[in-house]
Amino acid sequence: MDSTNDITVGQVVKSRAGRDEGRIFLILDIVDHQHVLVVDGDLRKLDNPKKKKIKHLIVYNTVLPELKYKLDNKIKINNAYVRKLLEPFNKSF
Repeated sequence: MDSTNDITVGQVVKSRAGRDEGRIFLILDIVDHQHVLVVDGDLRKLDNPKKKKIKHLIVYNTVLPELKYKLDNKIKINNAYVRKLLEPFNKSF
């Protein structure tokens, strides 16, 4: 998958290349047809998201609708909330 057509905000992804290889992230925003902004609340915080190419990510089918809802409705979220959402995925993947 090399385009963002099947990707949504709030989807869980895993980095397959780069310094952050193996880390679990959430998609914060879709930049263009090849790039997304990802956060994990730990190394990549909400105020400094990482721009990654889709081809460097393993995309999971899991979408967290509560994150998408909060982002769409401009509800304030923090890094602790992102870490809490990702906690079960860091244990299972």
